[in-house]
Amino acid sequence: MKKTIALILSMILVFSALSAVSASAAEINFVTAGTSGTFYAISVEVAKLWNDNIPGMHAVATPSGGGVDNLNQAKDGEAQIGIANANLVYQSMMGTDAFEGDANPDIRIFAGLYYNPNQVVVTNASGINSFADFAGKHFSVGAAGSTTIDEAAHHLATAGLTLDDMKTEYMDVASSADAIQNKQLDGAWIMAGAPNAGVTQILTSSDAKLLPIPEEVVDALKEDYPWYASYTIPAGTYANQEEDVPTSAVKLTLFLTPDVDEETAYQMTKVFWENWDSLTENFAALKAADPTKACEDLAGVALHDGAARYYREIGLID
Repeated sequence: MKKTIALILSMILVFSALSAVSASAAEINFVTAGTSGTFYAISVEVAKLWNDNIPGMHAVATPSGGGVDNLNQAKDGEAQIGIANANLVYQSMMGTDAFEGDANPDIRIFAGLYYNPNQVVVTNASGINSFADFAGKHFSVGAAGSTTIDEAAHHLATAGLTLDDMKTEYMDVASSADAIQNKQLDGAWIMAGAPNAGVTQILTSSDAKLLPIPEEVVDALKEDYPWYASYTIPAGTYANQEEDVPTSAVKLTLFLTPDVDEETAYQMTKVFWENWDSLTENFAALKAADPTKACEDLAGVALHDGAARYYREIGLID
């Protein structure tokens, strides 16, 4: 009888221990983009770092459809961390635009990475020197369905214009560059990290320039769209670009869901940044990010408590 009781007690202890391990193990699904994208490869490497350095961690990288899909998966509990521009994270939090009626007010930021600047390329023959000059011009505002279209619309509105005030084309970067080279367009709106291959093609093969977006325009945009940041494309980024070009930009971020507990989020943040040198050695795309600005220009979306704890620890925030 005593042996039976002892066996039962032992089994209870074993099952209790297993349950504790199961409850403490972090299940993290990391979503970025399709398997051919740079950030999918980055997510695979980062998930491995977390698994190797955080006890009980089980992180996996899963292909996805990009920012909107990533945030929808987070809202549905299918993903815990993902990548998206700050504007999309804000819209998800507020339940607007692509997330109309499906707000996720508890979404949080894990880290701000790098800026995607607006690069407005115009031919010198077009006579475009400000947004007010866009009326009647032949312009590409990005591929159909792309967020670049919204970028163009938001900026033109500061001059009282809409996309209907131009002869508007919906072309991807490569097609836009070819069309400008063939003198079929007055310009193109491109939102991408600088330098960009399409912008390089335009500025080396055509008599064209980058249109400055003054800081006062960016400040006006921020009143309605808090995700915008002022940005400078340094002189020499492109051929024949002799001066700095001011513009607007939106930050690429990593978001985190609130169901990831503070300690796990803290450890994830710590491992991520403490391995930053090796990540940037393996992935050139990350070199554009400035770790000292990880908490800036996040559209007013709050940091996850665990991430904030790490940034406070290293002196990035108070």
